[in-house]
Amino acid sequence: VQLQASGGGLVQAGGSLTLSCTATGRFRDYSRGWFRQAPGKEREFVASVNWRGDSTHYLDSVKGRFTISRDNAKNAIYLQMNSLQPEDTAVYYCIENYFDHSGTAYSLGSFGRGTLVTVSS
Repeated sequence: VQLQASGGGLVQAGGSLTLSCTATGRFRDYSRGWFRQAPGKEREFVASVNWRGDSTHYLDSVKGRFTISRDNAKNAIYLQMNSLQPEDTAVYYCIENYFDHSGTAYSLGSFGRGTLVTVSS
């Protein structure tokens, strides 16, 4: 399955954006999530939702500001981002993911093309 992120853009601090991720290929009952990579930094996990859409996980710094959701009928996931801060500036990627026994998130497969979110101060 291939996932393609979209919806990025330039926004002022305190603003909002909604990212979308559409999938092509056979539906699989895996969690799907968002990772991001800021300039000069390692890619990091941001949020994940299980295949039923009833369980979510978030990076601590985005809890209360970001909301992940999925629509299996559309084979899509979304990331509603509110109260954006300059430190949220990054390329955002969507991908299937899993968690190990310690709760660390890992991606499944290769990252596709992400979508750039730029937050100005």
